[in-house]
Amino acid sequence: MSILVDEKSRVVVQGITGREGMVRTRLMKDYGTRVVAGVTPGKGGGEVHGVPVFDSVAEAWEKAGEIDISVIFVPASLVKNAALEAIDAGVKLLVLVPDRVPIFDVLEIIRLARDKDAHFVGPNTLGLVSPGKAVLGMIGGRAERAKEWFRPGNTGVSSRSGGMTSAISYYLTEEGLGQSTIVHVGGDAILGLTHPEVMELFEQDEETRMVVMFGEIGTTQEERVADLIETGKFTKPLIAFIGGKAAKAGTRFSHAGAIVEGSRGSYESKVKRLREVGVHVADSISDIPKIAKKLQNSNYSKVT
Repeated sequence: MSILVDEKSRVVVQGITGREGMVRTRLMKDYGTRVVAGVTPGKGGGEVHGVPVFDSVAEAWEKAGEIDISVIFVPASLVKNAALEAIDAGVKLLVLVPDRVPIFDVLEIIRLARDKDAHFVGPNTLGLVSPGKAVLGMIGGRAERAKEWFRPGNTGVSSRSGGMTSAISYYLTEEGLGQSTIVHVGGDAILGLTHPEVMELFEQDEETRMVVMFGEIGTTQEERVADLIETGKFTKPLIAFIGGKAAKAGTRFSHAGAIVEGSRGSYESKVKRLREVGVHVADSISDIPKIAKKLQNSNYSKVT
């Protein structure tokens, strides 16, 4: 199994005729993702890498069949309209790749998604991978690299950093630990699926035996994961690394969502809270595969 996407998922690419849309469609198709349609208003009737292009998501749904997922590669100012169009058409999962999407636009997407029982990853995300099944977005860069770096297995990965999403997954693969699904939740302060929601999905996935989480200062995502563990809503072994140890209050660390105001969302508060509920907090990135290997060898015991 996997979460969010598998080899059967039917995908549309909005913005498929743009530079990023074309390049990433090639990545997804070469990896094996079922990209069944593309959308660019005014460009309907054409093709990109053998994928038919339509003028709207509704037209794509009508002519290419039911669509499960939309991956959006349009300028940030157009993301809201593209996302609302996809949700209105019936798409239940969106991947919002662009960064700098206005906050009020994201809030509107959240509102409609809740009304329509839809979900989205991002914005400001590289996407996600279910190794051996499908890639959504741009993780791995090329299909050959993605197939080499990410291998099927039972370790889930959830990360707030695009670069660390790939790096951690690669290090796990090097240690012989495959991944069930790899999710870059995005680097912004307001997102669709966050760490806690991803953990709940991993909890329900029978294939996932343990999870690695790359967190950062700012927001309360990691503390809310600790709350899930404390209330028994997430029970699988969790390895966490928190970036931004040296960042000062009021400064931004790497991403728009990684900023500390006072003690809220600080490195110290996150690490303390996670350790209180039994999370294996790694002091360095290189410790993650070592801890994961020990957990595997102990049959995924949560005991530290």
